[in-house]
Amino acid sequence: MASMRDIKRRIKSVSSTQQITKAMNLVASSKLSKAKGRFMETQPFFKHTRRAIGNIVKGNGVTTHRYLAERSVKKTCVMVITGDRGLCGGYNINVCKAALNQAGSKDTAYITIGSKGRDYLKHRNKELAFCFRGISEKPRYDDARLIGEKVLKMYDSGEIDEVYLAYTEFISTISNEPKVIKLLPLNADEFESNGKEKDLTLTIYEPGEEEVLDYIIPKYLNTVLYGAMVESAACELSSRMTAMDSATENASEMIDDLNLLYNRVRQGAITQEITEIVGGSNALE
Repeated sequence: MASMRDIKRRIKSVSSTQQITKAMNLVASSKLSKAKGRFMETQPFFKHTRRAIGNIVKGNGVTTHRYLAERSVKKTCVMVITGDRGLCGGYNINVCKAALNQAGSKDTAYITIGSKGRDYLKHRNKELAFCFRGISEKPRYDDARLIGEKVLKMYDSGEIDEVYLAYTEFISTISNEPKVIKLLPLNADEFESNGKEKDLTLTIYEPGEEEVLDYIIPKYLNTVLYGAMVESAACELSSRMTAMDSATENASEMIDDLNLLYNRVRQGAITQEITEIVGGSNALE
């Protein structure tokens, strides 16, 4: 059995860890409210951009655009959004597993946003096209635009034939799940139009539908990517908050158990001392 000194040292160590996890829980909780606000702000622009594409595709029947037309798939690209730090439960591992499941046995190149995704895939000898770090908790639209431009350049050059995005969907503060969506080529059936198709055919686009799609689809992809980055940031913070809260509670239980053990050992030591004193006293009589 451990000595009282060892138990007291362990209680002190667990208490110090508990203070750290409690502080990290409070920090994550504070950052989470701001991250959720940024996530809600991205939704209106995303919906309007999606509706504009739907108006063109549904109303004018444009399905031959290079970002809409299906092509023979020789190489797949999967973009993975993870965090730059750990201590957030299964957040990073779950989205990485979802990305690997989507790729399957295909020839796949990965683009990682976050250090944890890069480390996870590099450890498994996966092909990494680009790696972006330091933007997981506070993503900016410029970051999404830069990444989107690189992806579109690879797609236009024929280096990749389809693009998927693996991120974490925010359900509630205590619930989220990994999700994989297809970015390229776009599925025209998934876009909703704003009105009846017979009315939309009267819309005239200048200089033309193809040129308008050339402009708006990259904007849409950047918006989707930025929205996924912001949503994943909220999920990372909520996962870290939940994980640190659970760690704090576990530390409290451990301290209680150690205090109980300490009292038992102390009581045993006192009993042994009394027994020795009584035994010595009897020996002197």
